[in-house]
Amino acid sequence: MTPSDEGPHLTGRTACTGGSRTPLREFLRTETGSAAVLLAATLAALVWANAAADAYESFWETHLSVTLGSAGVSLDLREWVNSGLMTFFFLVVGLEARREFDMGELRERRRFTLPTVAGLSGMLVPVLIYLAVTAGDGSAHGWGAAMSTDTAFALGLLALFGNRLPDGLRIFVLTVAVVDDFVALGVIAVFYSGSISLPALAVAAGILGVILLARAGGIRRGVVYALLAAAMWVALLKSGVDPVVTGLVMGLLTYAYPAARSDLERASGLFRLFREQPTPELERSLRAGLATAISPNERLQRMYHPWTSYVIVPLFALANAGITLGGGQLADAFASPLTLGILLGYTLGKPVGIAGAALLTTALSRGRLRPPVGWGAIAAGGTIAGVGFTVSLLIATLAFEGDRLTEAKVGILSAVLCSAAATWAVTGVIGLLPRRRKTRALLGTAEGLIDLAVPVDVERDHIRGPVEAPVTLVEYGDFECPYCGQAEPVVRQLLAGFADIRYVWRHLPLHDVHPRAQLAAQAAEAAGLQGGYWEMHDLLLSRQEALRLDDLLGHAAEIGIDVERFRRDLHAHDSAVRVAEDLESADLSGVAGTPTFFVNGRRHHGAYDLATLSAAVREAGARAATAH
Repeated sequence: MTPSDEGPHLTGRTACTGGSRTPLREFLRTETGSAAVLLAATLAALVWANAAADAYESFWETHLSVTLGSAGVSLDLREWVNSGLMTFFFLVVGLEARREFDMGELRERRRFTLPTVAGLSGMLVPVLIYLAVTAGDGSAHGWGAAMSTDTAFALGLLALFGNRLPDGLRIFVLTVAVVDDFVALGVIAVFYSGSISLPALAVAAGILGVILLARAGGIRRGVVYALLAAAMWVALLKSGVDPVVTGLVMGLLTYAYPAARSDLERASGLFRLFREQPTPELERSLRAGLATAISPNERLQRMYHPWTSYVIVPLFALANAGITLGGGQLADAFASPLTLGILLGYTLGKPVGIAGAALLTTALSRGRLRPPVGWGAIAAGGTIAGVGFTVSLLIATLAFEGDRLTEAKVGILSAVLCSAAATWAVTGVIGLLPRRRKTRALLGTAEGLIDLAVPVDVERDHIRGPVEAPVTLVEYGDFECPYCGQAEPVVRQLLAGFADIRYVWRHLPLHDVHPRAQLAAQAAEAAGLQGGYWEMHDLLLSRQEALRLDDLLGHAAEIGIDVERFRRDLHAHDSAVRVAEDLESADLSGVAGTPTFFVNGRRHHGAYDLATLSAAVREAGARAATAH
């Protein structure tokens, strides 16, 4: 039996975690919405180019100059989009990759090996196919247009098939795409840039050195890095190397870290000071305190990601996807080895390269390195990675012109459609498998990364539900936190609907914002000494306005325990020690806000409504069953 998926989406958390928009799930949600905008921009470019081809080209070839004294940059509008605005797109990709390295799945470095190998193979095999198909055609120099996965479209396809594929596949595909983007930008710099100016390139390298020194010196002012990045962009442009690499480099250099409880407590103190005396000086101190609590990676993602997803990448599509689609031209294009080389490179080379490399790496490592998901999901990831658009179009515009460019664009756009169809076919086949084989094909047998630093101890932790249940839900909570109060009925429904789940509450009293939370936590522990832990737990969450000492004594009488003994135990050392141990375990696990959930040791990001938590529990149960 499983619970129904009704109820509001609960996302609030006391402290910083409720306002954070940087976990991978938020990143994917934004990419998902932008996929529709990107598709609309592509269609608009096709309509514009076919309705008024001359107007389309003349508009994007309009020159725009930015000068400062005798120096300046003069590019046409298409170049400003491709080399200027797209720098911010690659900045966001680099930021998300860095977040995964610092806080996500890839913080365990060996997990980066397999997707890296798969990403490289997923570029090499399409290039080999392209070169084989175009041999003798005179278009071999355009091999770079057949190798790069489009991150935005790939994540959009993942969302489209999200109900058929596991969450772990998203991390795998994102890692493959980041490796892909980094190599592709290197290819652009080496093979598709104009004549290289070594002095300008040396200046760019020098500026990068200054950026690294500033980073090592702990300089946190964003304006310093913005100015240095702008100077590096100009130097790369003058050197003949495509300057979009600036964005990826800056993103990968930007730290990501969870908000520390000490920083949050300091921010709370600064806010109280400002509330008492709202002066400009204290306002600046408060802003600085809030800024240090949130990593620069998170702040930059929140700032730029919506712009890149909903404006910059669609604008890139509008500027580059416009091709005339007359019947004769399409027939000529599909008869061209150039078009077929790109199409086959993506639709055949990507899945073969990625899945083949994953299989080979797993075999050679004797299973020590294996995908985070099953082989069926890896096959679907390979077909999804066959979506080439952004970087592929960028390289095509650098490698070709005229009819050759049109043929390349037809191949790129056709690959998008074919990859979507191939993914639909793969997921359809997986869906036809028997339940156990389907679960194994999707989830695999790899051990998941454990985020919970202190494992559940049946001799110590308070457990509700079957002690030997295969799924464990741990909540770090605060009895005065209103969001924990909202989550409590959800947890009750979850326990009532699943027979194979156990629930653990651990204390995280946020005394800087909830002054009665510490005493309430000790009250639960004191009641637990008389066997009344869960009765007191339930009362405390249902009556969050009644947490004074007299209220707690009344609660003790209501649940039928010895009130005088409860009073003594409430103020005893042992109950405070138990709460302090939970606080320490929260710090070790990077928990700074309440409620925070862990499902089988993995931190649950996103909403904690019934539908979302139920989905997490079902997947954890399926993984546990597959492991046995």
